[in-house]
Amino acid sequence: MQDGVENNSIKLIKTLGSIIEKHRKEQGKTIYKISAESSMSKSTWREAELGVCKNMTITTLWKIAEGLEITPAMLMEELSNKLGKDFTLSDFD
Repeated sequence: MQDGVENNSIKLIKTLGSIIEKHRKEQGKTIYKISAESSMSKSTWREAELGVCKNMTITTLWKIAEGLEITPAMLMEELSNKLGKDFTLSDFD
């Protein structure tokens, strides 16, 4: 079951990245501009969009939401909707 949890973790991070990128592009902002506005490095922002950020902190997530001019709750709700109600990171049999 550990492989399933690992795969779901990857899916979560990649899905979040696609949501972040979508919102940034909808605003017509470059990574350079939005990272500067949100006081984040360009590399951290890019890693978040690419879904290669292994352990995103709540602080980073909050800054991203602020940069996108949405609430963290809105970001999480969109993520939850995309992943579906049966999505889990738990290793239950």
